[in-house]
Amino acid sequence: MKQDFLVDNLHVFKYHTRLELAADAASMAAAEIVSMLKGKPMLNIIFAAAPSQSEFLDALTERPEIEWSKINAFHMDEYIGLPEGAPQSFGNYLKERIFDRVSFRTVSYVDADEMAPEEICSRYANLLTAFPPDIVFMGIGENGHIAFNDPHVADFADPASVKVVDLDLICRQQQVNDGCFSSLELVPEQAITLTIPTLLKAEKLFCIVPGKTKAQAVYNTFNQPIIEKYPSTILRKHASAKLFIDAESATLL
Repeated sequence: MKQDFLVDNLHVFKYHTRLELAADAASMAAAEIVSMLKGKPMLNIIFAAAPSQSEFLDALTERPEIEWSKINAFHMDEYIGLPEGAPQSFGNYLKERIFDRVSFRTVSYVDADEMAPEEICSRYANLLTAFPPDIVFMGIGENGHIAFNDPHVADFADPASVKVVDLDLICRQQQVNDGCFSSLELVPEQAITLTIPTLLKAEKLFCIVPGKTKAQAVYNTFNQPIIEKYPSTILRKHASAKLFIDAESATLL
């Protein structure tokens, strides 16, 4: 059984388990995609890559009503400096979890090692200008980041669309906590990320946040002032954002 409530504009859905969360979030997302495609010939969707998204992405790929051939896929961030083919690459994660599992109209990777980082940012920004995001499927980091906009680099009025960032210690340690890297020393110190204004331009936001390690971030999202020190608080101002939490991520509420 789910509960739902509002925190400012943010519509929150709470579930007992992460599997219930994933199934219902995928159902709502699929319904939104079907509805939006009635008024548009195609949609542009940005996907987050993290273990917290795995069950949701699995459930989403199983929704038969989604016309994937009408969707252009993007992802929101990528490490700088990983070797080609590294399993920790967000592009590789999404390729395995969804990009190769359904037949998208197009898939645009950040490809963080094919050219200089600033050139990659410019190229991806141009793509997002040509294909403005309609929907974002996202998470929240342990430090409250959305995409790789950690508190020290988050900017609610960021003039850039895509930028290079230095990752903070909590963010890098999360990658170890998630089992993506065996030690902190192996986690890259820089990444390319879509900025907060880029994410918020999307008409619909679906934020998937299960797990006990996200409890403090969820609490802060609801209860802290809407400032860059707590990046995810900005979701409370979006006109159509949904946040999905489970019993574990809601333990501090």
